[in-house]
Amino acid sequence: MRWWTYQKERFPIFQHGLLVAAFSSSAVAFSAMLCGVTPNWEAFIVAFITVFLFFLQLRIADEFKDAEEDAQYRPYRAVPRGLVSLRQLGVIFVIAAGGQLALTLWLDSRLLVLLLITWAYLALMSVEFFARDWLKVRHITYLWTHMMIMPLVDLFATSCLWLPANVVPDKLGLTFFLIASFFNGIVIEIGRKLRQPEAEEEGVPTYSKLWGLQKASWVWARCVIITATFAILAASHIQFIIPVFCILIPVLGWALWTASQSNKTNSKRFEIVSGIWTLVLYLSLGLIPLFFS
Repeated sequence: MRWWTYQKERFPIFQHGLLVAAFSSSAVAFSAMLCGVTPNWEAFIVAFITVFLFFLQLRIADEFKDAEEDAQYRPYRAVPRGLVSLRQLGVIFVIAAGGQLALTLWLDSRLLVLLLITWAYLALMSVEFFARDWLKVRHITYLWTHMMIMPLVDLFATSCLWLPANVVPDKLGLTFFLIASFFNGIVIEIGRKLRQPEAEEEGVPTYSKLWGLQKASWVWARCVIITATFAILAASHIQFIIPVFCILIPVLGWALWTASQSNKTNSKRFEIVSGIWTLVLYLSLGLIPLFFS
C-alpha cells in the first residue's frame, strides 16, 4: 500500500506511462520512417520499458539529491515523512538498472554503449555535476544541463530501431527530432514549476518565483514555439510536415492563450497543458505518420 501511495504522490505510473508510451513509440516510429524500414515489436517494447525506467531513476535520483531540502522545507513528502526510505529507493534504482541492462543485451549488445552514456550523464546530474552551489545561482545553466538527459534518452530509444536493423537514419532529421525533445523537456520542467504567488512555498524553487509569473510563463510559451519549430523541421524529413503543422497549431494556440492569462491561471494549468502538448507532439511525429505511411 505504501508503494502505491508513493507512486500516486511522486511518480504516477499511469500518467507517466501514457507520456512515456507516446515518447518511446514516437522515437521508434520516427526513426523507422527516417530509415525506410518497418518497425518491429521488440524495438517498441524495449524502448518503452527502458525509457520508463529511465524516468523512474530520474525521480529516485531527485529524492536523493533533494533529501536535505525536503527534510527542511517539504516534510510532507514521502521520504521525509517516512513512507519510504532512501535505501529502499536505492534498491529499486539498482533493480531498474538491471532490467535496462538485460533488455539492452537481449535486443542488441551494441546498445550498451548508449545505455552507459545515459547512465553516466544521469550519475553526473545526481551529484549536480560536482558544482551544486555554482549551478544553483545560474538558473538557465542549471536548466539546460539537466534537460540534456532528454535527447540522450530519446537517442537511446531511437537506436532500439536503427541499430539492430543495421541502418543509419537521416542525421539531420534525427538531429531536429532530438532538439525538439530537448526543448520539450524544458517545456515540461518549466510548466511544472509555475505557480501563483499564493501557491509558492518557502524553500521550493520555482521559475515563477525566480523570474516572476508573467515573465516565466512567456519563457515557457517561447519554448513551446521552439519545440514546434523543430518538430515541423523533423516532420519535413518524413514527408509529414503539413499534418504535423495542422495538429500542433491548435495546441500551440492553447499554450499561448494560457501564457497570456498567467495571472488568472491555476498553477496546475501549465503542467496540464505541457502534458497534453507532449502527448500530441510525439503522437504527431510517431504513430500517426507511421499509420498513414
